[in-house]
Amino acid sequence: MDYDCFVATILVVDDERDLVSLLDFNLRQAGFETVLAANGEQALQAARLRAPDLVLLDLMLPDLPGTEVCRQLKSDPRTRAVPVVMLTARGEELDRVVGFELGADDYVVKPFSMRELTLRVKAVLRRASQPRGDRPPPSVGPIRVDVDAHRCHIAGEEVELTPLEFRLLTTLMARLGRVQSRERLLTDVWEMSSEVETRTVDTHVKRLREKLGPARDLLETVRGVGYRLMDPADRS
Repeated sequence: MDYDCFVATILVVDDERDLVSLLDFNLRQAGFETVLAANGEQALQAARLRAPDLVLLDLMLPDLPGTEVCRQLKSDPRTRAVPVVMLTARGEELDRVVGFELGADDYVVKPFSMRELTLRVKAVLRRASQPRGDRPPPSVGPIRVDVDAHRCHIAGEEVELTPLEFRLLTTLMARLGRVQSRERLLTDVWEMSSEVETRTVDTHVKRLREKLGPARDLLETVRGVGYRLMDPADRS
């Protein structure tokens, strides 16, 4: 589906009435349709009734944890492919990690600017609707990927990656040995303006490196510049 040719419906899940009203107004001003839910059960019911194009999900809800709502959305075939952007407080790093493990696509830390939020929503929708441009090699050292099947194996063992982790890995594989700045990764992987201040890249690199196991050292941090994936043959 062409992102620019349809009006996306955003399911907003948050129990802060003032924030929900602000989100509702600004998202509609940006051209989106909105559905509002004040708790997890309302959100799940709304999503089952009509799958939205994206979910803005607060992690602190009065009935169900946001992580549980995310888990149920991602385990239901009707909503499995719906992108989820988490709304979190600064101290909820563990919940963000759990959310990513469950398949969430991005997070925004409160308080946030509406401009940043709108940019993130548009980027996630665009990323979900457009095919990948870079084509990585099938393997780099012990890392093997199947882009079409969205599968990754490390030293013969399959590893579950979230959509963004997989996209980040395959982008780095396609640009093997070349340093990618955070700004470049924001633009090419997240399809976001590099002017947006965010630690999303660092968070995903950290989680991806942990999942790479014996291949973790191939994902190098170049201090002050960014990240690169190295071929083992070039490191010996």
